[in-house]
Amino acid sequence: MKTFTPKPADLTHDWYVIDATDVVLGRLASQAAILLRGKNKPTYAPHADSGNHVIILNADKIALTGNKLGKELYMHKTYYRHSGFPGGLKQETFTEAMTKHPERVIEHAVKGMLPKNRLAKVQLDRLHIICGTEHPYAGQKPQVFEIAQVSQQAK
Repeated sequence: MKTFTPKPADLTHDWYVIDATDVVLGRLASQAAILLRGKNKPTYAPHADSGNHVIILNADKIALTGNKLGKELYMHKTYYRHSGFPGGLKQETFTEAMTKHPERVIEHAVKGMLPKNRLAKVQLDRLHIICGTEHPYAGQKPQVFEIAQVSQQAK
């Protein structure tokens, strides 16, 4: 059996919209990564760019499981970044990141679930994260993608 290689004419980029209200961050990121890579299509090939556009609404209303919001620093979900200069390590907890820029939290989670290659940059550019309920992509007629399992700890 020969390996299927999609032609450029076979590659389509659909639009999906996901409501992130009370959805666990990891489940949201994994579903978004599947859609961004195009693994939901029958014409999927790992080397071809068959991914979709994904719009995530209500980014500031995601949920976490377990005790990731604990009081001790080592129990927190912490994000690290480095400026490249000596002593330039910055850290930020999940609650601080959600108050300042909640879209970066989701982008960080989705980026970790994409492959580490040149194609991931192209696929990540198709991720559109919005904190509210309105989005400027209505002209593309996005399909609603429902994530069935929401957080057990609904706020």
